[in-house]
Amino acid sequence: MRAIVCKEFGPPEKLVLEEIEDPVPGEGELVIEARAATVTFPDALMIEDKYQFKAPLPFIPGGEVAGVVAELGPGVEKFRVGERVIGSTMLVGGFAEKVKVKESATRKLPDNLGFAESTGILYAYGTGYYGLKYRGGLQPGETLLVLGAAGNVGLAAVELGKTLGARVIAAASSAEKLAVCRDRGADETINYSTEDLKNRAKELTEGQGVDVIYDCIGGDYAEAALRAIAWHGRFLVIGFTAGIPRLPLNLTLLKSCQVIGVFYGAMVSRQPGLRDEIVRDLDRMAAEGRLNPYVSERYPLEQAPQALRALLDRKVTGKVVVEPNR
Repeated sequence: MRAIVCKEFGPPEKLVLEEIEDPVPGEGELVIEARAATVTFPDALMIEDKYQFKAPLPFIPGGEVAGVVAELGPGVEKFRVGERVIGSTMLVGGFAEKVKVKESATRKLPDNLGFAESTGILYAYGTGYYGLKYRGGLQPGETLLVLGAAGNVGLAAVELGKTLGARVIAAASSAEKLAVCRDRGADETINYSTEDLKNRAKELTEGQGVDVIYDCIGGDYAEAALRAIAWHGRFLVIGFTAGIPRLPLNLTLLKSCQVIGVFYGAMVSRQPGLRDEIVRDLDRMAAEGRLNPYVSERYPLEQAPQALRALLDRKVTGKVVVEPNR
């Protein structure tokens, strides 16, 4: 089979396409014929050896894949060959024509979602649901500000914020990106390439500030957003695509606010009961048509490096996927 292989740490351009042996499922494992693999920022960090989780060289990047069950290992009882499924690889193995996953890390696809749309639901919507509901305690009627709102994780937060009853302000870097945010339910928008983020957020809340900030990007935007937070507000730290910020902690005192880390990937192993609850809720929402993942681009397997480059250069709206058996 063909696979994208990281043989040395570095930028996406160092990845290579290779013919390798097909995976063989062991006890409690199955092999998926991949139809779509989501492309995420952790994938880009993994190949540069900059992520919290490390993978020994060589390895195949890619953390979640959707497709059809091709082969069952001993002891697998929940699935049958030919079923549509989605499986988590824990960040290694997804960019390949066939992918081996554990039965415990595999779920059946909702009938109303395509392969590309279903990938990354736990990554983007799982992070959003865990962050907004369980870490941020977002309540109906509160105001939510999403930074980096046009990305995969940001758009999921916009949708989930509306589902949880919040008034959602989406912040992004272009009119085109903000139009997508409005299509996904954003009540208000801020173009932080042309508008002052802090002042505009305060204007949109009549000077009261925003109750919850969902920060996917960090960088200089983080402090500007924090200065627009409400009394007893919650600042959710999600990611750092614009760099790791240094926040002046005096602001947390002045606003009596909280800065809260959201690490969904670590939570799933530390709190399996909560993980299962979140998965059940998201699967139900997806089956009911309440989740609307936005796929902006689809790349063939050999162009996975270009997909990662587009992500790193912040040229992506919504999510992009690699389609290995396109």
